[in-house]
Amino acid sequence: MDLENQRRVKALAEQYGPENTVVLLGAAEGEAAGLAAETVTNGDPTFAGPLTGVQLGLRVYHVCEPEVKAEFDPDVYSEQVEMMEMVLDVDDIVNEMTAIREQYCKY
Repeated sequence: MDLENQRRVKALAEQYGPENTVVLLGAAEGEAAGLAAETVTNGDPTFAGPLTGVQLGLRVYHVCEPEVKAEFDPDVYSEQVEMMEMVLDVDDIVNEMTAIREQYCKY
């Protein structure tokens, strides 16, 4: 997760409270999604950004996770995400996101 997005997430969590903040990711692979998820839950593991040492514990999901997908209008999901979903390893992404939530999410 780039430094600007870290700054934005931190500011939104401070403004609305971490218990009211959910991060939705769209990374193309499980490892990238996991790194971003770890950043917004446990702090920046690269020690380079605004979330270094900041354990927000935010709820974090990937757009392709079944519980998130179910929240979208099917036509919008089909138009915006479905084509990409066909080439993703969704199981890997779901496993990575689940592990991060179980380990670091506070809310």
